[in-house]
Amino acid sequence: MNKNMRAILDAIAKCEGTLGKGDDGYDVLCGGKFFDGYKDHPRIAVDLPNLGIKSTAAGRYQILARYFDVYKKQLNLPDFGKASQDAIAIQLIKECHALEDVEAGRIESAIKKCSSRWASLPNAGYGQHEQKMSFVISAYRQAGGVVNA
Repeated sequence: MNKNMRAILDAIAKCEGTLGKGDDGYDVLCGGKFFDGYKDHPRIAVDLPNLGIKSTAAGRYQILARYFDVYKKQLNLPDFGKASQDAIAIQLIKECHALEDVEAGRIESAIKKCSSRWASLPNAGYGQHEQKMSFVISAYRQAGGVVNA
């Protein structure tokens, strides 16, 4: 995996609040609790009263159960393990047409293109806490990513 891709994945996990928790975030439920086993998405609806919703977001990249089901079939994934979660996150980046930006170190452009996929990214628009662009870029650099204009 390209070092910039690994760095953006770490930055997304940091924004989502999962990096360094539990099994490096791969076992984190929305709200910060943990789930056991990677055979399947945990499918636990966590109540978020401040937002007036329940969320099934889980794992390092806070993937919703309904999206896991789609990507499991599309990408022929065996489980909800680390490699599967990474594959889904990379697929989301590809779908946002941000892959070339990530690989080339055009991180700000990549983040802007991916903001609709992760509620914690700047300008995501989900009504949840969004990180500032400077926070995301700093997390990306700390993870070894190279920034190019």
